[in-house]
Amino acid sequence: MRTLSSRSRSFSTAVGSLASAAAVVGVTLGAGAAGAATISPAGTAFTAPGTITVTSPASFNVPVTCNIVFSGSVNADGSAATITDAKVSGSNYLCTVPKIQNLPWTLTPTSATTGTVSNVAFSVLTSNCGPATLSGSFDNMTNTLSSSNQSLPGNCTINNLSVNPNPAFTLS
Repeated sequence: MRTLSSRSRSFSTAVGSLASAAAVVGVTLGAGAAGAATISPAGTAFTAPGTITVTSPASFNVPVTCNIVFSGSVNADGSAATITDAKVSGSNYLCTVPKIQNLPWTLTPTSATTGTVSNVAFSVLTSNCGPATLSGSFDNMTNTLSSSNQSLPGNCTINNLSVNPNPAFTLS
């Protein structure tokens, strides 16, 4: 009887261990899939007007603030957004001369409050800025994508960027 009893305990312990291991694997796999940040509404074109302040050799390293409007679309699965155009304007002469380069840029959410924009590059007169991957934050409550103090190759800095996507984005 003891042998049967110890075998039963060993079998139930083994089954319990297998069930626990399966649960851990299931939770781990589920967390990986659920952990991917997304942008909604997915599969939608957007514009994102706002302001940008840049320091570059063309401005003698004095910050220049301009208006900016990004355009693009959110991927069908919400995994990223593609920025296909950026228009810069403003009253400062330097706001009329930037040439946006390396489009499309890719906005990838890294969490419900952060993201990166890759491939960012532009020129202002003889100053070539980028390419670089910039990091930023997103506030779902105010629908504001912002970034500050982002250095780019070419001795350029995006001191501040703040845009409001339309339609409103939600990162999750």
